[in-house]
Amino acid sequence: MDASLLACKLAPTPIDYHAKLSSTGSVPFTNIQAYRRLNERLMYLTNTRPDVTFYVQQLSQFLVTPVLAHYNATIGIFRYIKGAPSLDVFFFSNTFAHLKAFCDSD
Repeated sequence: MDASLLACKLAPTPIDYHAKLSSTGSVPFTNIQAYRRLNERLMYLTNTRPDVTFYVQQLSQFLVTPVLAHYNATIGIFRYIKGAPSLDVFFFSNTFAHLKAFCDSD
């Protein structure tokens, strides 16, 4: 992985609940491409990890001008995923389950 998280400390929650994410107030993160690449990987994981979907959506709002706090929050999500591998949704290839959804615009 690009972030070198193989031997990282595991996190019990995906993100610090008291953290206020904004585009100001922290040191700008200089490697924007690395931040985007990590967020793309997290977006892919939201298909099987619905528990991190909200946090990934929040961090995806800062893809243009990320700050160091955004990068640290992204790393925190990866630490959480590594610590809780059994919380994902697994889809068998030979199952006949169908996903149905309903949306009411009101």
